[in-house]
Order: sequence, then structure tokens, then C-alpha cells
Amino acid sequence: MEPQYQEEIVRLTLVRRFDVEVGQCTNCGAHTQGRHPLQTSNALGAANVQLGPEALALGAHLNKQVGLSLGQTAKVLQLGFGLQVSRGGLCRALARMAEKVAPTYEQLIVTARQSLVTGMDETGWRVGGHPQWLWVAASEQVTVYSILAGRGFAQAASILGADYDGWLLHDGLRLYYGFEKAYHQSCLAHLIRRCRELMALRSPAAGQFASQVKGLLQHALELRDRHQSQQMTLHGLAVATGLLQARFDELLSRTFRVPHNVRLAKHLWHEQPYLFTFLHCPGLDATNNAAERALRPAVVARKVWGGNRTWNGARTQQILMSVLRTCSQQGKDAFALLVAMLRFPGQKILEVVPVSNPPPLPENPHCCPRVPAVKPPARRRGRSQSRPRLNSCRVVRA
Repeated sequence: MEPQYQEEIVRLTLVRRFDVEVGQCTNCGAHTQGRHPLQTSNALGAANVQLGPEALALGAHLNKQVGLSLGQTAKVLQLGFGLQVSRGGLCRALARMAEKVAPTYEQLIVTARQSLVTGMDETGWRVGGHPQWLWVAASEQVTVYSILAGRGFAQAASILGADYDGWLLHDGLRLYYGFEKAYHQSCLAHLIRRCRELMALRSPAAGQFASQVKGLLQHALELRDRHQSQQMTLHGLAVATGLLQARFDELLSRTFRVPHNVRLAKHLWHEQPYLFTFLHCPGLDATNNAAERALRPAVVARKVWGGNRTWNGARTQQILMSVLRTCSQQGKDAFALLVAMLRFPGQKILEVVPVSNPPPLPENPHCCPRVPAVKPPARRRGRSQSRPRLNSCRVVRA
């Protein structure tokens, strides 16, 4: 006899009934009512039926993280759990959830501005059918999304702040160099990919320059790997980096005739001071892959349902995406955090905002000077309130 195991899900939907104590103040005549710890809303009368926090948390994951449309999300809730909800009702529920998470989103922006290493990227988005831009700033602990009507320095600065003075990882777009106080690292993966495309398009003679650039960039990555595996000392890395830069300068000093090579050389002349920052400051990433990975779910969602219909929907999108992605980064249970937040009577800061934000320390003491981390502001505390009378609650159908 041999055992066999099967993992199964249980399709169980609970319907809770809250008997709410309602009354009036004998002094001022103001309306007052109690609240049970499991309640997520004070609405009564025609609005006395709501989706529970577990269902809303699942809907937020399916729509904002997995990439399903609102219609598909409502279909999953109906087929899997028998919950009847329209797309409009789900949209309004997620908007109310975003309003409660908004203070946490603002603190995530503060934390991103204080991060010493941040990767930034952007991609196309649509709001009401019109082209806009979805921005992302990804640090070690938090990720912040923002949907903005432009692709310039002003939009990037609205996320990180114009005076950002940490290390900034990006794809070499000119607007990022508007952060004059930052230390820049241009993404080597983008340049290597561009060289491969030129080598495939041009003749072998014309593609020789792209091949040489690709070889030098890959050699830089090999130096990084040798140092990380302790096959090269810090002094040896510094010497090898100097020789690599000299070879790169010599390569760019040539005269180019092919238009593709001329454009590539012009771009490399501008990027030259920012290509090997990761060798001068070991521990720094050589690419902005973290920001690109953060954009990937949004790109999938854009291909499925195109974007948001209104700017209110765009605001809901950026807030919930930021919180869910940050929870995933920190290994925290987003379901538990969102459920507890929805049951909280007011607004509060979720536990995804780091108390302190220590960055990875560069190993080279002679690299670009470090900027001390700034302690985030203290969390806001709600006003003390008298404890209301608890309502009775019972499960009327399961």
C-alpha cells in the first residue's frame, strides 16, 4: 500500500450579519452608532451590503498585481466564491481602499527619496485612452509607482525630489542627469543589447565597433564578478578599472563614418563618466534591472486591458501597486495588512514603511562620498477616541 496526497481548496463564502446599535446624543442630538471589530464600513440602509476585506484584498491582488481586468476579477470572485459584484462596484471599492492606503503611499515616497540606491524607469500608459507615462522608483526596501502626464525631469523629480543625492541607476535617458547631486550608474545591459542589435543589422566591418564596445562592457562585468568571488583584491580591481577606462577612451577617440556607429559613439561619449561607477563603488548594481522587473507586471496589465479610464483610477492604480509590490519586496503578508487596515475605523500607516533605511555600504573607501541616511519622520498618530460600543455579529450563511 502506497500513500497518495492531494491538495485542494475549499470554496466557502461567509455572510456576516452585524446588529448595529444606533442612537442619538442626548445633548447635541448627533447621530452615533457602534462598530464591531470585523466591520469595514459604517454604511447602513441601502448600502448595508459590502464585500468583505478578504474578498477586496483578493480583488486588489488580481487586478493590480496579477494584471486581470476588473471584469475578469469580478468573474473570478463569482466562479470561485459565488460573490456577485459588478465592475463598477469593484472599481469603487478599490478606490476606497486606495484612499485608506494613501498615507502609507506618501510615506513610501518619503522613504524612496531617502534611499541611497534607487533605480528608475518609465513606460507608456493610458488614461482615458490618451498616452501617459508610468514611472517607477525601486530601492532595496520600497517601490513607488506614479502615473504622470509627461516624460521629463519634472515628472521624475516629483517622485525622488530634484535634490536627490544618492546613487541613481537608470537606462541613460538624458532627463535623469537633471539630478545633479546624484551619483549616476548607466545601465550596461541596455548598451550591450544595443550593441548586439547593431551587430545583427550591419555588415561585419561596420559592426566591429559595436562588437568592441560589447566586449569591453562584458569585461567590466567579469571584473565585478571576479572581485565578488574574491579572486581579485580591491587594489587589483582599481588598477584593472583604470586600464579598462583607458582602453574605452582609446576606442572612442577614433573617427566613425557609419551613421549607426556615429550615434552610438556620441551616446557613449556622454555616458562615459557613468559606465563604471559600479567598479569604483563595489556593491552597486551595474544595471537597472530592479526597476525593469518592477515595471513588468504593469506592462502585462497594459497589454491585457490598456490602462485606466480616469485619473482617479490612475491614482488608485499607482497607490495599490506600490503597496502590494513593497509588501512582496519585504516578504510581508499583504492580505493580512490590507484586511487589518480595512477593519480599522480611520487611516493608519501600514508596517511596510521602514523605520530606518540602511543602504548597502560600498567596499571602496575612495569611491564617491556617501550621503548619510535621513531618518523618516515619525508615524502620525490618530486622535484618541472613546471606545464605542461593540456591535453583535454572527455568521448567517456559509
